Amino acid sequence: MTTTLTNNYEGLFLLPQSAGSDLGGATELVKGLLDKVGAEIISFKKWDERRLAYEIKGNKRGLYFLCYFKIAGQEIAALERQCLLSEDMLRHLITRADHLTMEEMMAIDAQQELADEIKLRAEQSHERASASTSIIDREEAAKATATAEAATATEAPKEETASEVVETPSAEAATTDETA
Repeated sequence: MTTTLTNNYEGLFLLPQSAGSDLGGATELVKGLLDKVGAEIISFKKWDERRLAYEIKGNKRGLYFLCYFKIAGQEIAALERQCLLSEDMLRHLITRADHLTMEEMMAIDAQQELADEIKLRAEQSHERASASTSIIDREEAAKATATAEAATATEAPKEETASEVVETPSAEAATTDETA
């Protein structure tokens, strides 16, 4: 019976800056690559968005993810192969993390902050999309509002007329009672 020895590794993954517009998708890309090879993620965080020292595949800026994970040593070659095959990955660097304790690796975890940033970016994107409606859309909305207001205005006099009709017979009845 053979036992597989798992080690702790540190991975730095570089994606194009355009991946920052879909931060959730970029996160899932990196986590998906780790899941394919059976890695157990200890901590994961968006490290930085910064200018690159030189252009890589036409990109001048990049988005970095820092990840600590546990995996069997023989699976590292499969992980590197998956990273090389990924068209969205610009570069990757994977090293053993023997210099850090488990507590130090877990302290670096920022998955909740990353989830909050993804949610915030999605809300901001939705607000920008709704704020950038065209003039035609605004004019149509104004026409719809004006039509709704006109419909409300024409309904109000009908109600007054109905109440006047109700008051009129009672006034005639009062007059009839007084003469009798």
